[in-house]
Amino acid sequence: MIRRAMSAERGVTLIELMVVVVVIAILGSIAVPTYRNYVLRAQRSDATTELLRIRSAQEKFFLQNHRYAADTDEMSDDPPDGLGISTTSEHGHYQLSLVSPDPDRAGVVSFRATATAIERQTDDGPCQTFTVNDLGVRTAENGGGTDTTVQCWR
Repeated sequence: MIRRAMSAERGVTLIELMVVVVVIAILGSIAVPTYRNYVLRAQRSDATTELLRIRSAQEKFFLQNHRYAADTDEMSDDPPDGLGISTTSEHGHYQLSLVSPDPDRAGVVSFRATATAIERQTDDGPCQTFTVNDLGVRTAENGGGTDTTVQCWR
């Protein structure tokens, strides 16, 4: 009787403990990268939101000044001299820039706004650079210049 009671109170063996550790390690190795990819994809909205905000501010600037703001300097100046938008996205995942595609007519008839991934967002391989222009054309590229627009802007 005493022997039976003692055997019922035995703890977990080392083998059983190691099996549990291995199962947890396997689940963690699957879950962590999946979660990281989800976070990177969610942070793309930081770039797209800021670019659409720049485009909207450019249209307002154009109505008031009969030209677009030409460069990053005018982008960060407060209205009415500029757009009043920082050169870093709201959450700090992208560097924003503004250029005139035609340097001879800088800021007069066109613009191109670009959001380039910085810091940890550079791990987002497919979507390193987002752009929008005065016509509303949206593009996205990875670090190697491959067009990934459809995948990144959705």
